[in-house]
Amino acid sequence: MAKISEDEVKHLAKLCRLQFDDNEIKKFSRELTSILGYVSQLEEVDTDGVDPTFQVTGLTNVMRKDEVKEVCKRDELLATSPLEISRDQIKVPPVFE
Repeated sequence: MAKISEDEVKHLAKLCRLQFDDNEIKKFSRELTSILGYVSQLEEVDTDGVDPTFQVTGLTNVMRKDEVKEVCKRDELLATSPLEISRDQIKVPPVFE
């Protein structure tokens, strides 16, 4: 099992721009070593012939078919707009000055 040294934790912390005190460095060294041990234990499992599992609930997305529906006629929209109309377009106030 690989052991993560305190120097390696300090190096990782530096790369991540994190600051840890000595107690935290020791704690993370133990925890990361434990995590790597678990990963190496998982690597020993024989997964030949096992299909990857991407979805376990059996649920599928239910999507409606896209249909173009006319909600409002263009002329009605332009005629009822409280904003100024310019060249058959609604003129809106500028967002940026």
